Amino acid sequence: MISLSLYRHQWLHNIRGDLLSGLVVALALIPEAIAFSIIAGVDPKVGLYASFSIAVITAIAGGRPGMISAATAATAVLMVTLVRDHGLEYLLAATVLAGLLQIVAGFLRLGYVMRFVSKSVMTGFVNALAILIFMAQLPELDPRNVPPLTYALVAGGLAIIYLFPRITRAIPSPLVTIIVLTVLTVAMGWDVRTVGDMGDLPDTLPMFLIPDIPLTFETLQIIFPYSLAVAVVGLLESLMTQQIVDDLTDTPSDRNQECIGQGLANTATGFIGGMAGCAMIGQSIINVKSGGRGRLSCFIAGIFLLILVVVLGDIVSIIPMAALVAIMIMVSVGTFSWSSLLSLREHPRSSSVVMLATVVFVVWTHNLAIGVMVGVLLSGIFFAWKIAQLFGVRSTITPDGRHRTYIVEGQLFFASSEDFMRAFDFKEAAERVTIDVSRAHIWDISSVAALDMAVLKFRREGAEVDIIGLNEASETIVDKLAIHDKPGAMDKLLGH
Repeated sequence: MISLSLYRHQWLHNIRGDLLSGLVVALALIPEAIAFSIIAGVDPKVGLYASFSIAVITAIAGGRPGMISAATAATAVLMVTLVRDHGLEYLLAATVLAGLLQIVAGFLRLGYVMRFVSKSVMTGFVNALAILIFMAQLPELDPRNVPPLTYALVAGGLAIIYLFPRITRAIPSPLVTIIVLTVLTVAMGWDVRTVGDMGDLPDTLPMFLIPDIPLTFETLQIIFPYSLAVAVVGLLESLMTQQIVDDLTDTPSDRNQECIGQGLANTATGFIGGMAGCAMIGQSIINVKSGGRGRLSCFIAGIFLLILVVVLGDIVSIIPMAALVAIMIMVSVGTFSWSSLLSLREHPRSSSVVMLATVVFVVWTHNLAIGVMVGVLLSGIFFAWKIAQLFGVRSTITPDGRHRTYIVEGQLFFASSEDFMRAFDFKEAAERVTIDVSRAHIWDISSVAALDMAVLKFRREGAEVDIIGLNEASETIVDKLAIHDKPGAMDKLLGH
């Protein structure tokens, strides 16, 4: 558990920076929350209420200060079919259940599965997300939908974002971009797309409500697959974003606490009419680059979001979309790991393949979970292949040719068991065979089966076989699974 003094420090050590960055993030959240609501097939207020609730609760209960969580596309796309077939109430129930599953994952300490995600997968995830963030801005740059003036405003916004910090960093340049472009647009009367064109903003505070669904096993059968998918995807994106923010800020955080925080946020959000969400890498990077470091930044982002859409909705609705597009392009460019392109020739080919495969599958499917899972699977395959190459067997024989010793070196598992079997000459007329595994480790049932087969084949040829040098772990699995010393061993082995 985090100490009270550290928790207080995470709230109060960067008040000014967190307040300013929280305002910038709140403005950036509005069009995205509306867009994600449209993706899921629900009213814009469902995404806006969710972004408010998730941001505030994860700020309080999450494990990563400075990380922004809200309604996201990754979870919205998973709910499309549920909303279409069963309606909003089932989406709210699925959101509650997804949150409960995430809380359970946190208490089971499943956050540590992130240690199995390689650096190559992380880089691919970041690059793919940068591409998706940029692609999400393309509808706002489509010449069929926007006037030519939009491009000038976006270019001007990017100029402010990158040049204003040379004057001062006291005020976040994205916030300056929003203010300047909004004032210019209103003062000059330019006809460009605004936040108000994305959809109607809510004008009331969210209220507590219980999803109006029958509490039956049939209902559980309907919502559980969606809830499980949302829980897994939400935690995956949150934990990977958490790792990125850890690296950006050079500070540690608690993965399991973040799982619990995300779960509490989604559970509560379902009871106020909001959709599920998770951490957002784009907004988290905006927050960090704007000076946000503490829990207060995410909290303020959620509070400002609610105030902006409920109290100041008329003002927010006139913000030109070009300003927000410029900010998201900045995020996309800053998120992409450009150095990874230069490293493609230097890094091992397997690492480059993993990174590129992760990018391709994420961009192709628009599903972060699928891309990451492909990357993790490829990483595991390449790792197993590399370890299998380090395996070898050499042998010595006594001058009289009656006793041969096979010395096994390396990791004996499913990928190396075939090489293990090829190393033996079962037709040799040695009277005694010793298999020395003191320099090897036996990992799985495939390797135990290979050892069984080797022993039984030698015995079938009339040789006396001894196995020596088993370490404690190898001896445990061999004693448990091996059958070469049991009656009818050859028949059992060949029978499988």
